[in-house]
Amino acid sequence: MTVAGQPSEKTIGFRALAAVLVPFLSSIAKIEFTDPQKLPRTGAFVLSPNHYSNIDPVIMGWSIWKLGRAPRFLAKASLFRVPVVGAVLRGTGQIPVERAGSVRGSEPLKAANELADKGNAVIIYPEGTLTRDPQIWPMKGKTGAVRMALEQNLPLIPAAHWGTQAVMARYSNKISLFPRKTIKVAFGDPVDLDEFRGKPINSALLTAATELVMADITALLEGLRGETAPVERWNPAAHNQKETGRFE
Repeated sequence: MTVAGQPSEKTIGFRALAAVLVPFLSSIAKIEFTDPQKLPRTGAFVLSPNHYSNIDPVIMGWSIWKLGRAPRFLAKASLFRVPVVGAVLRGTGQIPVERAGSVRGSEPLKAANELADKGNAVIIYPEGTLTRDPQIWPMKGKTGAVRMALEQNLPLIPAAHWGTQAVMARYSNKISLFPRKTIKVAFGDPVDLDEFRGKPINSALLTAATELVMADITALLEGLRGETAPVERWNPAAHNQKETGRFE
């Protein structure tokens, strides 16, 4: 759906990519939505899903596309240097993020804010990488999604999915084509950040707000899995795990 006075989110680049990807994805998986009406059909927002498979962004992007929005992610900068892949990412307005070092650390959020100014949706994985939790529950989150939502006064929509691990296991690059998989995707109400809005943004505030986001994402995933998550959220630092790269 197009916001009045604004060009369509679904640019030529997006439509060309969808023409190739959507038929393939539809052949290997189907999506079952829970509360799809909770995904805003117009206007800017931040979407924060769980993350446990390398194919998660593709599946979440497909889900959002099916519901009428064009997905834009913060993606690893290294992917933009891969032939063809980089051209696709740039052509669809994805945002490069350097995984190490502090150079241009604010540039990704600046680019995301510019997209929000245009009424676009921005998808930020609060975990920042594939979860380290052994049972693939959401782990401790990072603060980028909350920072953007607070600085731009945007709704932050939690989301969860379950089933992508059957298409591509964690850390695998192999796609399972048969049999056709079912992936469940759920959207939640906007995270209640009212107690944090209008206050000076500091580390303590961002950490507390991010924990609310992770709690909402985890609750959605519990519903999809029909299980109860561990009481204590997995913290890689407490287990001497690096926050990037493979750990298993």
